[in-house]
Amino acid sequence: MKKRILWLGAALLVAAAALSMAAGEEGRLFDIDSNETVPLTKAVSTLKEDRIILVGEHHTSEAHHENQLAVIRALYEAGAKVAVGMEMFRSDSQGDLDDWTTGKMPESEFVRVYYDNWNFDWDLYAPILRYVRDNLIPVAGLNVSRAITSQVARKGFSSLTDEQRGKLGDVACRVDKTYMNFIKRAYGAHAHGNLNFTYFCEAQLVWDNIMAINAIDFLEKSPDHVMVIVTGNGHAWKGGIPAQIADRSGASVAVILPEIAGVTEPGMVSTDDADYLFLQ
Repeated sequence: MKKRILWLGAALLVAAAALSMAAGEEGRLFDIDSNETVPLTKAVSTLKEDRIILVGEHHTSEAHHENQLAVIRALYEAGAKVAVGMEMFRSDSQGDLDDWTTGKMPESEFVRVYYDNWNFDWDLYAPILRYVRDNLIPVAGLNVSRAITSQVARKGFSSLTDEQRGKLGDVACRVDKTYMNFIKRAYGAHAHGNLNFTYFCEAQLVWDNIMAINAIDFLEKSPDHVMVIVTGNGHAWKGGIPAQIADRSGASVAVILPEIAGVTEPGMVSTDDADYLFLQ
């Protein structure tokens, strides 16, 4: 009898641990405004009222991509009509994206499309891309040709022809202090002193502008959808894509950044930067 009680106790502990793990897998968000930690399932009731939700990443972080998939899944399972906008694809690849998400393109062929657009490991993004395909969730390619951003970084926005500018209008290095500090850090990390800073800043803003424009265009054609934008942290920051969306649209926007030690921790960012931190 004693052994049976011990066995039952052990079984209950295992079950409790499994339930705890399952709860943890749903994710925990730190609400910057209320200074509280909430489960993703609770936060999603508020998030699905927004039109656009940006979920930032470091491109090589598997955990950050798991965060993004968790948000997409939570919204979908909560009954929202979800679309996904991705920095990783150019808008001129939209036909291929549509073929993928409707099951018309095999994975072997789509992987080639992916690498034509993006140079980070397919396995980092495959879970997101398979989930949207399996659930017929539309994906919008938000980016512009690398040749255009490269030209702006080297020669400035004024070097673009009218045809190259397309929907961009005018782009200048005018941002708030917080976002300017981010751009300066990115410049120090990537430019190595070889690029004119103003041109580098303009190239960053070309990315922000075109992704905002393409997201808004998609939502104007699909007014019943909520878009989750999968993008790098710098673009997701409120001074990035969200600022460009605000200049062009009244669409409500929420920003979720991943918790990163010493960079984006509770107490280190404000609602001027993001709305939530996805706790690791």
